[in-house]
Amino acid sequence: MDERQLRILRELGELGSVTAVAEALLVTPSAISQQLRLLQRSIHVPLTERDGRRLVLTPAGQALAGAAIDVETALARARHTVDDFVGRPDGVVTLAAFNSAAAAFAPLLLSAFSAPGSPRLALADEDVAQDRFPRLTRDYDLVLAHRLDHAPAWPRTVSVTTLLREPLDVAMPAGHPLAAKRHLLPHDVADHPWICVHDGFPLMATIDAIAAAANRRLDIVHRVNEFAVVAEVVAAGGGLALMPRWTARPHPAVVLRPLSGVHAGRRIDVLHRPERTARRAVVTVLTELRRAAATIRER
Repeated sequence: MDERQLRILRELGELGSVTAVAEALLVTPSAISQQLRLLQRSIHVPLTERDGRRLVLTPAGQALAGAAIDVETALARARHTVDDFVGRPDGVVTLAAFNSAAAAFAPLLLSAFSAPGSPRLALADEDVAQDRFPRLTRDYDLVLAHRLDHAPAWPRTVSVTTLLREPLDVAMPAGHPLAAKRHLLPHDVADHPWICVHDGFPLMATIDAIAAAANRRLDIVHRVNEFAVVAEVVAAGGGLALMPRWTARPHPAVVLRPLSGVHAGRRIDVLHRPERTARRAVVTVLTELRRAAATIRER
């Protein structure tokens, strides 16, 4: 049993197939299979089993894959200690964020880390379907991700810090008849055209909940993920939309109204692999993200 074999087992549990693991680790599927066979020889209980055409982890394999996290964390700490990487306050920290979080958090972080000796941020925008956010932790130190409050929890293979629990409001043109109401119910909004995100993205579950509460299907006219574009379409009379209360930039021709009768809110979380916080620079950025979240909430 060695570090590479344990990592392959961990990746198999996360990615779900030998082919996907091979692509992620830039090796051939046969090489992955060989390492899994070598690992199995050192363990007296089966680690994998067939589920149709897929190779999946047995309960013992899942347990060992979980232990692999601790192994990788310990080895990461050892390597960082050797090269003095752990203690460097000015190291590069890679941060991925979905669009509205990037727009809200990036200016605050860049301002906070403008002085010499601060962590050096390398930012990237990654607006992906909810189930793909955990995979990004393989490529980035920190990942800003969002999910609805009642959605399934993130997998235990990643560490999670919640930054915001943000309400989702109904956006409409300033002169819209519904703008006169202080609170809206599903039946108030169900007969209007809608602008929604693409299928697979977190807000769609709330759209489905509105339709269910109103007992009718919503008329989804436009599919747009970027909230800045959504605001422009709303302002032009293209329909109603769900908008986050704090992280979306205000539009002078758009008003937001709270929605009652369904659970309309999302979490903005930081995801990372546990070993990433062995680095001082990553911990510093994580701490600053919490401060930035408080600033965004109080605006």
